[in-house]
Amino acid sequence: MPEMNKKKMNTDDRIILYWMQAAQRESHNPALEMAIRKANELSLPMLILFCIEDHENEANLRHYQFMLEGLWETGLSLQILRIPLLIALGETESLVTQLAPNCAAVIMDRGYLREQRVARANIRKHLEDEGIPCFEVETEAIVPVEVVSSKEEYAAATLRPKLLSILPEYLINPTPNTQLQRSLKISTMQNLLPEKDSRYFDELSNLEELMDWALGELTFDKSVTWGSCFRGGYSEALRRLDTFVSDRLLNYATLHSDPGTDYQSDLSPWLHFGQISALEVTHRILSACGLEPAQVPSLIKHKADYYGNLASCASFLEELIVRRELSMNFCFYNPEYDSYAAIPLWARKTLEEHATDERAYLYSTDIFENAATHDPYWNAAQIEMVKTGKMHNYMRMYWGKKIIEWTLHLEVAFYLMQYLNDRYELDGCDPNSYTGIAWCFGKHDRPWKTRPIFGSVRYMNAAGLERKFDMQAYLAKA
Repeated sequence: MPEMNKKKMNTDDRIILYWMQAAQRESHNPALEMAIRKANELSLPMLILFCIEDHENEANLRHYQFMLEGLWETGLSLQILRIPLLIALGETESLVTQLAPNCAAVIMDRGYLREQRVARANIRKHLEDEGIPCFEVETEAIVPVEVVSSKEEYAAATLRPKLLSILPEYLINPTPNTQLQRSLKISTMQNLLPEKDSRYFDELSNLEELMDWALGELTFDKSVTWGSCFRGGYSEALRRLDTFVSDRLLNYATLHSDPGTDYQSDLSPWLHFGQISALEVTHRILSACGLEPAQVPSLIKHKADYYGNLASCASFLEELIVRRELSMNFCFYNPEYDSYAAIPLWARKTLEEHATDERAYLYSTDIFENAATHDPYWNAAQIEMVKTGKMHNYMRMYWGKKIIEWTLHLEVAFYLMQYLNDRYELDGCDPNSYTGIAWCFGKHDRPWKTRPIFGSVRYMNAAGLERKFDMQAYLAKA
């Protein structure tokens, strides 16, 4: 919980402001917990500001709707704590700095992507110039990235021992948030932001009204239709977590990679939007397996030695903690994380040496986007993503490898993959997504047997899918 500004707080009639962005939830939110504590210590009212911007990369209707569904539920939880939520449309830095003169302190949750870090740095600089204390609090990583390592790690094998050596001390289950002691009078805040572009949560009578207001004002891409497969919100995340624990966890280790079955947790959209905490998920898994936090490092380190529930618990926590925090390490320390330049030199060298190898198939963006290739498995994966907003994780790897194989230019393949992923996946524009794309090109991997097109970068083919899985079962789901 790094303190960014140690100047003395003002204790006059001001507010504590929590700018909520990464952690869009009330439960297991250390930034919210800190803001409430500061407000109660100083006997000041508190306000949460949530900014909705119109230019979030490839964000479209499905992303905004999922986010707003979660935001509505968060607002209901905050009402119980007597904390007002101000939802504002517009540029974040401008909105936060507009409220700053009324603040005794500003709390921010943490983001790892470039735009998130730039916004926080600019806001922090403005607040420091104004003498307003600012605190940036880790909410999404279980262990803050720079605490684990001071550099970009080569692979999970190099990050894992560093992370596991300190993990138990961060696996502390927080106590529930307390109520705010002094409530904010809405009338004192009414003139701070333009009325058209901001609404207090309690002014919105229902979710539909929130949707109509926000979606009506925003000009984002509304051409991507939305299905009913996933609904945003903390309660839905908990429901899916409970279903996973009761119905799927036992067989996760052996079946989660099989695209023909349904043994994944499917929690990535809720984790991406910060609607549920990875720490809360971890504690739910540990409880289901009868384990204590102190046992987690050994469990993950020796996961190959276990079977049944313990093997599945170890496998799941490897993905949730080690692999997820490896992706944060990548985006934090590599400024080129969303660029072809982020590909390791050895991988770029071998791929470029084989760039002119003959390709049996070459497809345009339209063919890829419309799932019209010759490969039924690839098409099914693309259709799954377009229809539902989520693709099976194993198929996501195959999907990316084939885009490399069926595209003439490597950089075109990289950015095409990024475009499709960010446009259709609910968890697009995320450290996990950027890392997964880079992995298809050799990031966090090792050289393999040399092959055409791929050189020594890992290769995947349809025969491998058929050998490992019942792919007809996967096609039947499309």
